[in-house]
Amino acid sequence: MTIIERLSQLRRLMADNSIDAYIIVTDDFHGSEYVGSYFKEREFMSGFTGSAGTLVVLGDWAGLWTDGRYFIQAASQLEGSSIELMRMYEPDVPAIPEFLSEKLQPGTRVGFDGRTVSISFARELEKKLSPSDISFVWDIDLVDFIWKDRPAVSAEPVWELDIKYTGLSRAEKLSMVREKMRENKAGILIITALDEIAWLLNLRGNDVRCTPVFLAYMLITEDGAALYVRNSIINHKIRDDLENDNIKLNDYDAIYNDLAGVCREESVMLDTASVNYRILQSLPENARVIERQSPVIFMKAVKTNTEQENIRCAHIKDGVAVTKFIYWLKTNVPIERITELDAAAKLEQFRRSMDGFIESSFDSIIAYGAHGAIVHYEPTPGTNVVMKPEGLCLTDTGAHYMEGTTDITRTVPLGPLTDEERRAYTIVLRGHLKLGAAVFTKGVSGPNLDCLARGPLWENGMDFNHGTGHGVGYLLNVHEGPQRIHWRIKEKPVPFEAGMVVSNEPGFYVEGKFGVRHENLELVCNGERSDYGQIMYFDALTLVPFDKDAIDISLMSDNEIKLLNRYHKKVYDAISPWFEGDELRWLQKYTAPL
Repeated sequence: MTIIERLSQLRRLMADNSIDAYIIVTDDFHGSEYVGSYFKEREFMSGFTGSAGTLVVLGDWAGLWTDGRYFIQAASQLEGSSIELMRMYEPDVPAIPEFLSEKLQPGTRVGFDGRTVSISFARELEKKLSPSDISFVWDIDLVDFIWKDRPAVSAEPVWELDIKYTGLSRAEKLSMVREKMRENKAGILIITALDEIAWLLNLRGNDVRCTPVFLAYMLITEDGAALYVRNSIINHKIRDDLENDNIKLNDYDAIYNDLAGVCREESVMLDTASVNYRILQSLPENARVIERQSPVIFMKAVKTNTEQENIRCAHIKDGVAVTKFIYWLKTNVPIERITELDAAAKLEQFRRSMDGFIESSFDSIIAYGAHGAIVHYEPTPGTNVVMKPEGLCLTDTGAHYMEGTTDITRTVPLGPLTDEERRAYTIVLRGHLKLGAAVFTKGVSGPNLDCLARGPLWENGMDFNHGTGHGVGYLLNVHEGPQRIHWRIKEKPVPFEAGMVVSNEPGFYVEGKFGVRHENLELVCNGERSDYGQIMYFDALTLVPFDKDAIDISLMSDNEIKLLNRYHKKVYDAISPWFEGDELRWLQKYTAPL
């Protein structure tokens, strides 16, 4: 069945249910960035495979909203589908609520599956559409009637993460959460974000590819808690351990009925950014709803001392694996037939050789030549190309180890480069080094520092259309809030705290030619105190050299060269014990001072 045929079926169902516009988001029932196969309705209905985007279908029109990371990819994948690409944040491209308010007539109806739409997004729709008497149909999943061979909902076994990796017990974490509940005078806290539940309970799962979480909801009260999961995924030992911590197990789908039975005068705390609209609609009308960001978000963002020590170990392992991979890639591309998929498999092989490796933290981006300009390109059998001993290969990859999660981008020269490629590589590296060397006072947040990374690009009439940095979870989501580095402020910025992990990844992309991105993960650290407050700085966790074959040293300042030399010494000191022979001699050469 083609995309056009699927859209035609959807429109017939919309007409049967008196629905004038239907919204299909990327999320699962938990507001997750990456979702299991069962939840990929937007991909099924549009053909667009990116991790962010929303499809809106009207009776005679359909459009897909996505951000700058996916403009090139979406334009290609939507070709011939009749779906118009709506480039978010570009001039003259309205947000979905504004678009619908302009297109729909008073008295019409907008449909969506309320289990997949966040309260905050539904509120944005209400604000724009309710004045025109446009109503919602939120309790129907029309795509389910079309998707005949839909995958089953995942129900993989849950496993426990020992306190030697977490530094805090489940009971200690619950105590911290209950203190925040008391501060907000909340009798019940609803948690639906999968990474928050996994972190809070020191449990992990395998219900989402590359993300070790499990499908669950959670209700927490002052003296107990309820975990809503499929019975088959919890073994007897974990069940007993949870009961010892006064956590009752309920069926996954029972959450909505149980919320309907909440005492009408009860105070219920929830996060509108992640909790779905159907959960809100299930609460009694008179329940006192306290809308707050989940307290777990900040708690898990600030890594414990134990987690920090473990994360450093994970990055040594990952640094060894990725550096060996780069040596292999540069050595063998000139003499063997190596495709993007071959390279991705080889990198995983290097990582699997490391103790504690679990899985990739996202699908590897191995993007040779023009593919590097597609920010979130993933090689497939249909796009896979053979790499040549020339030009650039952008590699953005990561892994989950028992000791933590990694995310690293290196742009690898495979042979002779054009002046344009070498210039772009060097200018982006300058921005990366400047941000990595930032020293700032407590209270500074990502938007304050974003210009450090973009400055060298802006000076040369260049830029990149994605964020500069995101938080990273501990054996959880590779993208984690609340901290981020971006000049575009979508919500109140969150100041950096010691113990947070954030990426540093400026880039530059020339469609049809090449892409450059340099990414390290940085640990936020406390420095000395001054008369003006606590001084803070970034400490690079990632331990992989940058490729001097691509650097135009004439474009770098003395201080930038000093920063690169200092970083390369750190890399060599940390990972050289794992190397010998030709690999060691290569590492010595590529980390030697400029």
